Amino acid sequence: MESKKKKNYLKEKLTFKYRIVVLNEDTFEERFSFKLNRLNVFVFGGLFSVFLIGLTFMIIMLTPLKEYIQGYSSTELKKEASNLVYKVDSLNQALAVNNIYIENIQKVLKGEIKRTTFNKDSVFQQMKIEKIDFTPSPLDSAFRHEVELEDRYSVFEEATRSNDIVFSSPIKGEITQTYDSKEKHFAIDIAVDKDTPVKAVADGTVIFRGFTADTGYVILIEHNQGFISVYKHNASLYKEQGDLVKSGEVIASAGSTGSFSTGSHLHFELWNGGYPVNPINYINFN
Repeated sequence: MESKKKKNYLKEKLTFKYRIVVLNEDTFEERFSFKLNRLNVFVFGGLFSVFLIGLTFMIIMLTPLKEYIQGYSSTELKKEASNLVYKVDSLNQALAVNNIYIENIQKVLKGEIKRTTFNKDSVFQQMKIEKIDFTPSPLDSAFRHEVELEDRYSVFEEATRSNDIVFSSPIKGEITQTYDSKEKHFAIDIAVDKDTPVKAVADGTVIFRGFTADTGYVILIEHNQGFISVYKHNASLYKEQGDLVKSGEVIASAGSTGSFSTGSHLHFELWNGGYPVNPINYINFN
């Protein structure tokens, strides 16, 4: 009986109707009124809460606001991140190739790569190739003769051969040490004041620029016909790797950087075909 009374009491309490009236404060005129009970309030309140939650969820999912929630990321940011990963991978590959090229150039300049001769007879014997007839066929001989005649009277070939390099002096100063292959001094040293402009000896491309503990700031320029000019102990460098330079263009300023330097001067080297040559034979330093 008591439980039944409690249920009836709860039902009456939930269904008991209230009237809400809105009055004019001055005239006490009734503006509007409506009836409700606790059950209606709970039902409408719950539905309104569900509506607000659903609306909030839709706004977050269909608008850029979801990017500010932890765990979500923008599609554009993902694309940019993927593109950056590809670019970094490409740059790493290009950098690795460039480093290998620079290391090979440095080995050539330091003389670490030695010339090797091959004996074709021993190679053929090792490969167990015997009785090979290297005599050209009549058709091959006729073709070779025709090509030789075309090359002999080729205007472009003559123009290429006559395109000699004219070197200019990289700097004006007193030569304190000359080229000496016996002492392994493959350069000439020119004493100058600090910050004296250093110029390119010919047109070319900068293939290396950097700093070493022994030679200080160094810059290398590759020229036509296999020539490479080297400028060491500079105070500063004005060109970047890959830059094209003209003959007489300022590329650095002289100094005394590096542990091998004994004073402000330019250590200049000239290489051809991977071997050092005496710069005095090509350049007038007076």
